[in-house]
Amino acid sequence: MKIYVDADACPVKDIIISEGTKANIPVTLVTSFSHYSATKNPEGVETIYVDSGADAADYRIMKLAQNGDLIVTQDYGLASLGLAKGCTVLHHKGFIYTNENIDQLLQSRYVSAMIRKSGKRTKGPKPFTSEDREKFKEVFLSLL
Repeated sequence: MKIYVDADACPVKDIIISEGTKANIPVTLVTSFSHYSATKNPEGVETIYVDSGADAADYRIMKLAQNGDLIVTQDYGLASLGLAKGCTVLHHKGFIYTNENIDQLLQSRYVSAMIRKSGKRTKGPKPFTSEDREKFKEVFLSLL
């Protein structure tokens, strides 16, 4: 198993790096060049930089990920592709994407996009909380 992180806006990278390295599982952070950092990664953690294009990180993760790997993302499209490839896919708020819930999530995203396209407003995501952080850590550790 390897862990791939859609890292541009991931608020739990520190948990993933800490717990992944403790478990000796390789962690790959995929992020755009606009988030470049000169910080040295710990042993077992790699950062891959991609162009700032809309889905560049998603495409790189899908190129690298294999059946049985773990992907952490908030992107429903990437989650859908990861599931189809046999990966376990986890949201940073601690819920696991499944074949049973992904269609409804994608449909909800589509409906919201159509509402915005028509000029109306939709609610954004709820703020990330310390409870979300703890839930993520609990689920993440259970998957490791």
